[in-house]
Amino acid sequence: MHRAVLRSVRAIYEALPPELAQDESPAMALANEMRRLARKWLGRFEEEGPKQARRFAREAQRSTDASMAARLRDQGFSVQFKVTAEMNDAYQAVVAENVGLIRSIAEQHLQRVQGSVMRSVSTGRDLETLAKDIEKRYRLTRKRAGFIARDQNNKATAVITRVRQEGLGITHARWRHSRAGKQPRKSHLQADGEIYEVARGMFLDGKWIRPGEEPNCRCVSQSIIPGFE
Repeated sequence: MHRAVLRSVRAIYEALPPELAQDESPAMALANEMRRLARKWLGRFEEEGPKQARRFAREAQRSTDASMAARLRDQGFSVQFKVTAEMNDAYQAVVAENVGLIRSIAEQHLQRVQGSVMRSVSTGRDLETLAKDIEKRYRLTRKRAGFIARDQNNKATAVITRVRQEGLGITHARWRHSRAGKQPRKSHLQADGEIYEVARGMFLDGKWIRPGEEPNCRCVSQSIIPGFE
């Protein structure tokens, strides 16, 4: 999307007269073109977003199921996960949240590009300066998208793990800190090895949460099977 948008912005910008900053009519024309461009790309995200979200949810479910089955095998249990009503609800929730996030990332990026273009026009900046500004905003968008992707993967894993645990009748689990983050939450670090109820989670920092639910939390849940601890 980024390169195509940049090409479109260049074409629009170069087609307008040099006195644009002093002429309200061409400026309005530019604003209209930017809105048209935004509608075009948001339309594409409306179409592709659900497909990407469903693909993400399927991969998260497969990965979580495989990881959980492997850990249970280590404890001497063989399980074959099935698609239950609860699992389908969890899957649909993951899809819905990701559709919204995909749209919000695209929408925010296009709004920022439009803002950059209009500011560039009003201050009389050249096209190359504008292109650099758009490139900078794109890098920020990519960084945000990367954070959201990691965070959503952790959250999806947390939801799927809880549903699978409850489906197997597992009522308690052990909180395991990943020790992977540069700035770990002190409360999560202290919770490492502690037992919590799967249905409630653990009370940390004033609220009930489960591993992986908080932003950028990479902690995981270790199922506890009575008699096999």
